[in-house]
Amino acid sequence: MHRNKHWRAAVFEKQNIQETISKLNSDTVKGLTEGEAFRRLRQNGRNEMRVARKKTKIQLFLEQLKDPLIYILLIAAVVSILLGEVSDALIIGTVVLVNALVGMLQEGKARKALEALRKLTTPRTIVIRDGIRREIPAAELVTGDLVELEAGARVPADIRLTRSANLQVEESALTGESVPVEKDALFLADCRQEIPLTERVNMVYMSTVVTNGHGEGLVVATGMDTEIGRIASMITDTEDEMTPLQKRLGDLGKLLSILSLGLCAGLFLLAAFQHRNIPEMLLVAISLAVAAVPEGLPAVVTICLALSVTKMVKVHTIIRRLPSVETLGAVSVVCSDKTGTLTQNRLTVEKCWWYDVMEDVTGTGGRGEHRILPELLRGMLLCNDASLRGEQRIGDPTELALLDFGAKYGLQRERLERQYPRFDEIPFDSERKMMTTCHRLPGGRSGRVIAYTKGAPDVILQHCTHILQEGRSIPMTSTQRKRIGEAVERMNSLSLRTLAAAQSEECRGGEEGMTFLGIVGMRDPARPEAGEAVEIFRHAGVTTVMITGDHVDTAYAIARQLGIAGHRSQCITGRELERLDDTSFLKRIKDLRVYARVTPAQKVRIVKGLQLNGEIVAMTGDGVNDAPSLKAADIGVAMGTGVDVAKQAADMILADDNFATIEKAIEEGRGVYENIRKSVIFLLSSNLGELMTMFVAVAMGLASPLKSSHILWINLITDSLPALALGVDKNDSKSLMRCPPRKASESLFARGGIACTLFYGALITVIGLAAFLVLPCGILAAEGELVGNPFTWVERFRELMSREQILAKSQTYAFTVLGMCQLYHAIGMRDVQKSVFAMSPRDNLLMVAACIIGFILQFAVTEIPFLIRAFGTSHLSGQEWLLLSVLAAFPLFAHEVIVVFRN
Repeated sequence: MHRNKHWRAAVFEKQNIQETISKLNSDTVKGLTEGEAFRRLRQNGRNEMRVARKKTKIQLFLEQLKDPLIYILLIAAVVSILLGEVSDALIIGTVVLVNALVGMLQEGKARKALEALRKLTTPRTIVIRDGIRREIPAAELVTGDLVELEAGARVPADIRLTRSANLQVEESALTGESVPVEKDALFLADCRQEIPLTERVNMVYMSTVVTNGHGEGLVVATGMDTEIGRIASMITDTEDEMTPLQKRLGDLGKLLSILSLGLCAGLFLLAAFQHRNIPEMLLVAISLAVAAVPEGLPAVVTICLALSVTKMVKVHTIIRRLPSVETLGAVSVVCSDKTGTLTQNRLTVEKCWWYDVMEDVTGTGGRGEHRILPELLRGMLLCNDASLRGEQRIGDPTELALLDFGAKYGLQRERLERQYPRFDEIPFDSERKMMTTCHRLPGGRSGRVIAYTKGAPDVILQHCTHILQEGRSIPMTSTQRKRIGEAVERMNSLSLRTLAAAQSEECRGGEEGMTFLGIVGMRDPARPEAGEAVEIFRHAGVTTVMITGDHVDTAYAIARQLGIAGHRSQCITGRELERLDDTSFLKRIKDLRVYARVTPAQKVRIVKGLQLNGEIVAMTGDGVNDAPSLKAADIGVAMGTGVDVAKQAADMILADDNFATIEKAIEEGRGVYENIRKSVIFLLSSNLGELMTMFVAVAMGLASPLKSSHILWINLITDSLPALALGVDKNDSKSLMRCPPRKASESLFARGGIACTLFYGALITVIGLAAFLVLPCGILAAEGELVGNPFTWVERFRELMSREQILAKSQTYAFTVLGMCQLYHAIGMRDVQKSVFAMSPRDNLLMVAACIIGFILQFAVTEIPFLIRAFGTSHLSGQEWLLLSVLAAFPLFAHEVIVVFRN
């Protein structure tokens, strides 16, 4: 089949099923062959949207220059050239170049990490090829493929339906209408007129969502040839989303820019008032304005978030939105589904009840194998959409457990369906809590039919008027109803999940007047690691809440086992919740830990109630009915085995469906936030130290301690690698998970951040000034003039600094010490609560590399001749290096003293 660009998916709604089969050269029973599918895939391409053209490296590089701070630097370079300071201009140019390259490389790394995540979140779909049902990536679909659709699935391509059973599709992605559209495979559009997309009820379209029922159909368009593909071709690229943290940092940067520019303007005016060299001080003021703002911080944040996302993939967590990483650290309540998340999601039928008989059916042998009601087992297998094919298990865990149960007795659903062909059904939905299938009876009983219904025992019982006794349907008495209720309670008390079955010999009567067959009890064991995670959450100030559709007794049994709830009063059912008004509910919500038999609307109500109480809520889910609550939560967590619509609504996906993985994700979120906070405090305290060193010296009427090139050089070696090393530091996870969650509105400077910034900023100022004045102080001391009124010293300092050689040496001292002391400061900032001797260098090899590179570069500018000329520095002796190294290490000495006093 050759691809025809003039084909439109729209023409297929005007063709009947046989014409569609003929045109696509396919089959509605066996589908395509694997060979033909491969040939079409190779010829027509993958079923994917065309990706926006990637930016070139030059474009990425030029984007790094679109920054007001860079503009200030470039102005400084122009001023330097006009003043004949070519070496300063070259250094400024080098700083701009390096900053742009680092930003470009970091952005590239972040993009690669996100591209890897997009590959991991590629949707999958179920197709029939060579008559075999299998799951494949949706991107491998080709025209003519026979696709199965079920509730919760995202439609993977444009499809002409060949079979539909109560199929409803939500097409808001295309039409904007949120009300689901009923689909009918047998509908045929009028050939004489164009049919609006909303009226093509025999078609389903890519990116729409199946909300009810199921069906089959043939793929008629893929990729950019689909209806959604045409829309995508008209959409231009949107800007990348900024995280709330990045916005706060952006606001912080603007505030710092205004303050630093004001301070530097004051510095320049003060210098003019003191009749200094105006052009030189203009250059210094501009350089200082740039140095005062941590322009490397946004890049540090981006790379930290990108690296943490990559790290989370290794622990089976796929982050779909970057803001989720930082929000994770603030989560205070985790609302979790029970089945598959807190439990193993491998149900096993352990008990059966039918007409006063309670039978243990565990194991593969024993009396349980010989005592089972055939009608009950047949009903559970036929009213079932799951399938077992070797190692591949497709379907709902409850239905898969029933297939496993039947296999123990030598029965298979496929074989039974050949004897009892299904011809109609009423699919399960979360409101009815039932599923019904209609079958033709085998043998010579032509025209006779039977319907099987399965669902929650209490719901099934409401629709039954009879009960099966020794193969006969007899009217059900109130005593029998009571015994059924007692059997359900007994199973629930054993933490068994219950499911009832009924039958009817009349399919047209719907689900009323049925004959009750029996109940099966299944156990889904709790995950051992889930209990540990709940305990860790408790110590971390995070509350665990269970929200489930199961019976309240079953839910409470698991909750008690895992330590989620300790009293039955902490449980509430959907019916009880419905009777509570909002005020009463908000009063009780702090004590409730288990919500059972709840509807999708009630799940959203629970999430919003917790949020009104000031909680940051993470919500897990895997079904269509979970999507609204996943969207409402601060962090929506979808299961890897969940339906596509749940994954699309979620912020993160648990690839292993394991509750303990959420604990690892929250731990990582807290670590990321703590690292970014450390980077912010380090950069601001360091820049504050530089700024105040300059301002105090000029205010005293002394020469400038640093040249513009010195400021930019210090900025280069401290604002890049050391800040990034802090951003990827390995935190004490046990310590982090013993702290309560932070409030979403918490400032970066909370918990002592302001005091730390001001203290180290002041200390660096004192160290910088001490280094600048150590030489003139030594000269005055040798001459015996360092006595008497300190104000007279200042006059002597000014006089000594007027000598070019002494000024150059003093500036070299200040330059060297300020560069090195910020590297020492970075080491201490790894953990302000712990001695540096208790920190392992192996936990942060990037910090080791950053300090070594920084010290080497700082050494180079005083020892390599051409750099000495470029920076106007002086050669330092070994004794001078020793003195300056001790002075530069004072931030570390202060760190150790603070830790000792604190402990």
